[in-house]
Amino acid sequence: MTDPAKDDPVTADPAEDRSGSPDRPDGPGGRRSLDEAEVAAEAARLDRAARERVQVTQSTLLHPTMTIDDAYAVQDAWRRLELGRGRRIVGHKIGLTSRAMQQAMHIDTPDSGFLTDAMVVPSGSVIEAAAHTDPRLEVELAFVLARDLAGADVDVDDVLDATDHVVAALELIAARTHRVDPDTGRTRTVVDTIADNAADAGVVTGTCTVGPRDLDLRWVGALLYRNGTIEETGLAAGVLDHPARGIAWLARRYAALGRRLEAGQIILAGSFTRPVTVAAGDTVVAEFASLGDAGTGLRDRVEVTFT
Repeated sequence: MTDPAKDDPVTADPAEDRSGSPDRPDGPGGRRSLDEAEVAAEAARLDRAARERVQVTQSTLLHPTMTIDDAYAVQDAWRRLELGRGRRIVGHKIGLTSRAMQQAMHIDTPDSGFLTDAMVVPSGSVIEAAAHTDPRLEVELAFVLARDLAGADVDVDDVLDATDHVVAALELIAARTHRVDPDTGRTRTVVDTIADNAADAGVVTGTCTVGPRDLDLRWVGALLYRNGTIEETGLAAGVLDHPARGIAWLARRYAALGRRLEAGQIILAGSFTRPVTVAAGDTVVAEFASLGDAGTGLRDRVEVTFT
């Protein structure tokens, strides 16, 4: 049997999660309030909700003192459940990269989640809508790493140097806990979202790849159509002024935990459009375009259909 820890470059001593990361706030966000048994039980509850395709009560309604550190501990326990089933960690997603979303969530940093091999599909795929709770799509760029990326001082240039190529992508997001509690009307918090694997449910990747320095990635634009009607437009600069900046943040956060981003992994840099709801019968197309100084550029069409 495969040892999940050997296949997973971000496995760490659980004791690491008992103290806050230096780039996560104290107060409502920092330090741990849940014990290991509570963390494991919450991870199992969210995992069961995903597998049974049902939404459940917000984590913070069950655990009012739950912190951001607790939420990442729950996410990590859920990741270990996936590894135990033979899944492989093939990448990560970064969310809350726009200023508007950070203000709405009352947080000043992004969040992150994990990607397994079962969550990555190519453009043209057909996805069962009912397999995901409250599914939505976001427009993103995905960075595929050529080498490991780690360190407390990682910046945008380091990310570009470590990247093999960049590809257009659509992120599928889902909510295993209610976005709005049906009984109280309470909106879920960033703590709930992080525990829920940062709402990550999958990624649809394009086919056109560009080198990380072939063009100014901030100027990659995208048009998002649902059933032939344009729903969203966006520019990659909306992701923290450069789509690599969130990846640098993640590398620094992992460095504080003794972890790293690994060569070959796919890193979703963050959405530069609002999420668009999808349902059975929908076809969604994202058209990406940008040109570099030498005539090289990114021009791609990413499509997915829901049944």
